[in-house]
Amino acid sequence: MNARRPHRALKTAEDLVAAGLIAPERRNEAAAVAARYAIALTPAVARLIAPGESDDPIARQYLPDARELIRHPAEVVDPIGDALRSPLHGLVHRYRDRVLIKLAAVCAVYCRFCFRREMIGPGAQALSAEEFAAALAYVRARPQIWEAVLTGGDPLVLSPRRLAETTQALAAIPHLKVLRWHTRLPVAAPERATKAMARALCHGHGKTVYVALHANHPRELTDEARAACRRLIDAGATLVSQSVLLKGVNDDADTLEALMRAFVEARVKPYYLHHPDLAPGTAHFRVSVARGQALMRELRQRLSGLATPTYVLDRPDAHGKTPIGPSYAAESDDGSWRIVDAEGEARVYRDALPG
Repeated sequence: MNARRPHRALKTAEDLVAAGLIAPERRNEAAAVAARYAIALTPAVARLIAPGESDDPIARQYLPDARELIRHPAEVVDPIGDALRSPLHGLVHRYRDRVLIKLAAVCAVYCRFCFRREMIGPGAQALSAEEFAAALAYVRARPQIWEAVLTGGDPLVLSPRRLAETTQALAAIPHLKVLRWHTRLPVAAPERATKAMARALCHGHGKTVYVALHANHPRELTDEARAACRRLIDAGATLVSQSVLLKGVNDDADTLEALMRAFVEARVKPYYLHHPDLAPGTAHFRVSVARGQALMRELRQRLSGLATPTYVLDRPDAHGKTPIGPSYAAESDDGSWRIVDAEGEARVYRDALPG
């Protein structure tokens, strides 16, 4: 296949064939997937894909696969239980001190493993002005809420004007101290992460702003993506990372090490490595928890704490994230502790407490 450099988003099977990203004989397969789950690749993402290589880790994340139409019995529409903790449309209150607000229902790109794939895409309804006002009232009435997580979809697809209005409305709530934006935009469309957007998120309100950047492979952190991160950081945002452990994308220690180092070099603190959720049609992406723990043990031998994410699992029962990384300490019968060091060697430690 001959790849062509696209100048607009690719949203149909025909677009993918024309761009040389899938073979013509896969057109019908891709169209069948697109009829069920949204497709969109930005030019920035499309340029990262190696055409004709079925095992390309970027292609696996974004190009439709017929296996998405196969549903494992354990898979559910709402794999982290948002609906069970949603007192208002578009707001999730799972943890005492923070809420999640789904501002947008679309993304610049659509990941093939997305845990909200049943709820987002063209035609999905964004949060209305009335619904956002209700969310503000909910937060205003609960002084224990310290942080608001803004998500979707991808909230940074909104215009800088809309982002500024949202930020200012939230910042007017005195007890709300932290605004955290979850996005793929600096990777998916770095040219859209402008200085105007960064100012809209960070300036004029005095709140602490975090941006959680989703990337799963070191090739996604291009020079353009790193420049987009710098624009956000220079405006005052602190960046952290979110990644998903994905079979055929990053389920090896070399790739994860390179990804985490790339984050740190881009001034993005590795935050979460998510175990894949039980979203419909995503079984081909999943690895075992045991495999994830083995990878985390290897990363501990290779990376400093600054570059090491927390490996977490979200269950469908809405009880939130649980760290599931390996344990490095176990108490012995004699009261001592068996401690595993960074090289994997077991050492003995005894508490030395005052009598």
